[in-house]
Amino acid sequence: MLELMAGPVLTFTDRGIYCPAGDFHIDPWRPVDRALITHGHADHARWGHRAYLATDGAAPVIRMRLGDIALETIAYGTTRQIGDARVSFHPAGHVPGSAQIRVEVAGEIWVVSGDYKTVDDGLSEPFVPVPCHAFITECTFGLPVFRWPDPAQIAAEINGWWTANVAAGRFSLLGAYSLGKAQRLLAALDPAVAPILTHGAIENTNAVLRNQGYALPDTIRVTPELKPKDHPGALVLAPPSALGTSWAKRFTPASDAFASGWMALRGVRRRRAADRGFVVSDHADWAGLNTAISETGAERVFVTHGYTAQFRQWLESQGYDAGIVETDYSGEELDSTEDVVEAP
Repeated sequence: MLELMAGPVLTFTDRGIYCPAGDFHIDPWRPVDRALITHGHADHARWGHRAYLATDGAAPVIRMRLGDIALETIAYGTTRQIGDARVSFHPAGHVPGSAQIRVEVAGEIWVVSGDYKTVDDGLSEPFVPVPCHAFITECTFGLPVFRWPDPAQIAAEINGWWTANVAAGRFSLLGAYSLGKAQRLLAALDPAVAPILTHGAIENTNAVLRNQGYALPDTIRVTPELKPKDHPGALVLAPPSALGTSWAKRFTPASDAFASGWMALRGVRRRRAADRGFVVSDHADWAGLNTAISETGAERVFVTHGYTAQFRQWLESQGYDAGIVETDYSGEELDSTEDVVEAP
């Protein structure tokens, strides 16, 4: 195994972030004996490990996606001794059940952020800063241009777009990840406007989260038998990869839109040829990243997946001992593997 030593608590290997003291990996991308998983997106929770550990809230979606795996669960804030390491999971605010993972060895504390956002979305468990000596943070949107609008403003924009489409006799096709973002959008939609239809991948996730007690509005699964004409003006929520396919072309006439942090860049909106782009992300923006890092009190910061070179340079200019971790995580992309379902 190739290892690049980063410190006494965690090392960076060709399988993922590794803790020698506890003999476990965090979100490994190749099969390992013991994997601690931050959340259920497929670039972090992969099939093939001998044993898994995740939060109570993340486990149901992970089981739905990965099938019959050896998965133990842990509550937020509960400490577990694994070998010579003390481990605990803390809310990351990314998607329901998502966690940062705190690892303490001989009094030294490192935290792996996984994916996170610092603004409470009303659905996911809100982000909690975890004091540490070293922080491994994502920086998907690690440039000053990425600053998220007020969620209430975006909700009003989406409902306004939908209402206008209903008046014009159009369907509204909205692309969003099936875990996390889709449910955030559902919670922001006004069900009084028209019916809400969902792609099967999203509805499968909805069913799991509803069973866990998350409040979501009523939705209708799109099946081969469903007749679009029976649901005039419906908003159709689907993974981004489904837009532009024969599945989506059943709904005509239609206006299509994407919900993503990348919609903050006009060039991305033009390339996707969508009618609308709504700036919605389950990752921290520039301000969120800087706030989260500051609140940890960490002196060492490792950045991963995103604008790593630029963000590292920025952190160094602010006095941090900063480095880059190369990983297989995708962050947020319109066609990202973050939302791909893996199976045996």
